[in-house]
Amino acid sequence: MNYWAVVPAAGVGRRMQAGLPKQYLLLNGRRVIDWTLEVLLAEPRIRGVYVALGAEDPFWESCEHAGHPRVRRVAGGEERAHSVLSALLALETEAAPADRVLVHDAARPCLRPEDLSKLLELASGEAGGLLAMPVRDTMKRADAEGRSETTLDRSRIWHAFTPQLFPLATLRDALEQALAAGVAVTDEASAMEWAGNRPRLVEGHPDNIKITRPGDLELAGFYLQKRNA
Repeated sequence: MNYWAVVPAAGVGRRMQAGLPKQYLLLNGRRVIDWTLEVLLAEPRIRGVYVALGAEDPFWESCEHAGHPRVRRVAGGEERAHSVLSALLALETEAAPADRVLVHDAARPCLRPEDLSKLLELASGEAGGLLAMPVRDTMKRADAEGRSETTLDRSRIWHAFTPQLFPLATLRDALEQALAAGVAVTDEASAMEWAGNRPRLVEGHPDNIKITRPGDLELAGFYLQKRNA
């Protein structure tokens, strides 16, 4: 089975309140996206990595992996789902419809190689799957005014992470149809679920965080420093 990776990286990261997109911020001396791509490129089963970037992105060429022979730059879109779909359409020129595609956030630099390997081994079936973590805290549902309305049964609630792994053609169709229907596609699994699939949840490690707010960068740096030590 052939595996490919797609990394949507066209976002501007407004919540980081930084002067450049979060994927290009320095993290322990390297750009965030370089940490992310390093893990994907170290997995020998991944034949190539498609990075979806903004048309006017001035930062990519300064990255460590910009000239890597297994990395290809493609045009991103307005939203994450559009960037992923753009990459999938480009990937179809060299991949088969049944090939598996890993979609991984550019701003998740702490992915563990063993979690990536576990996902490939357990979620390569027809419906695919994603790395995730069962919630540990009590979960509340709020009303329209921000007050606690009810307590949810946390035994069936998970935090969704990436990578998320699906067959190329199945994911492309799900994204195209969901976007055409105006469905809010927050991740690839949400499009697959809307299309009637039930992806497998593969438990990973909680340090696979997504850098979204300023404090996340420091935490990711701590995780990477501890791991490398």
